[in-house]
Amino acid sequence: MTHDHSPDPAFWTGKEVVVTGGAGFLGKPTVRMLAELGASIRVPRSADHDLTDPGACREALDGADVVIHLAANVGGIGFNRRNPGPLARDNLAMGLNVFETCRDLSVDKLVAACSVCAYPKHTPVPFREEELWNGYPEESNAPYGLAKKMLIVLSDAYRRQYDLDSCVPVIANLYGPEDNFDLEDSHVIAAMVHKYVVAAEHEQPEVVLWGTGEPSREFLYVDDAARAMILAAEHADGSEPFNVGTGIETKISDLATMVADATGYTGETVWDTSRPDGQPTRYLDVSRAAEQIGFRARIPLKEGLAQTVESFRSRQPV
Repeated sequence: MTHDHSPDPAFWTGKEVVVTGGAGFLGKPTVRMLAELGASIRVPRSADHDLTDPGACREALDGADVVIHLAANVGGIGFNRRNPGPLARDNLAMGLNVFETCRDLSVDKLVAACSVCAYPKHTPVPFREEELWNGYPEESNAPYGLAKKMLIVLSDAYRRQYDLDSCVPVIANLYGPEDNFDLEDSHVIAAMVHKYVVAAEHEQPEVVLWGTGEPSREFLYVDDAARAMILAAEHADGSEPFNVGTGIETKISDLATMVADATGYTGETVWDTSRPDGQPTRYLDVSRAAEQIGFRARIPLKEGLAQTVESFRSRQPV
């Protein structure tokens, strides 16, 4: 298989596709791309279909040829620390109900998104899929990360028992336009963009960021992730998890410099070292996704950050 596929309209034309979480951050570009490919798409809204309820889940997925399960109860470090119970309960329930319903309805293909938070806290870098079971996740992420990791177990078990064709991509930290820019519950890029744009507009002398700036992360542009979900539905033919990311490590302090540049901020950046850093280093080995579904990330960080800054500026006067 070549290493950089584009999705195939022939696969999607006339297919009935349900995207759970389709109104969310990753869901929107996934739905947009599927529409361009000629799929018939349904997006069950959480207000109408509570996927933690088996009956509502069945109603939401009924008639689907392909299900892309992106719905999750999730937030940033602050949200995760305040809500360990619902994070474990809701994500486990949704995963279980989606798999059981897809089996019951004989859905042709299920793509169930897992998170990089599923990896053990101390994982050798780059993270390889074989390491997923070699330890406990970072504590603040564990209820969410372990609930999502159960999707891998469900995929394997339901394939062996019921021949349900499903796959579980493990997705890197996402960023991009229309992210959640709320300062308390957002992820690192969205929070930085918010802080630096406001500081630039108001000519503030300094921006205060969490932690030391020393950890590194990998950042995947949301449109790249959406394309990976679509390629997974087309090409993945086993239940072995595969990493979806860029494979490129970026130090948080370097990211801050890039975001400051993208917003035109010229003041000082101050690190609040009383705040937690989270995992020290996190980036992925992405070779399995290239081999199995022909996915490689295309959007460089600098270009993606420019789009994200523009999106925040346009949707919110500061």
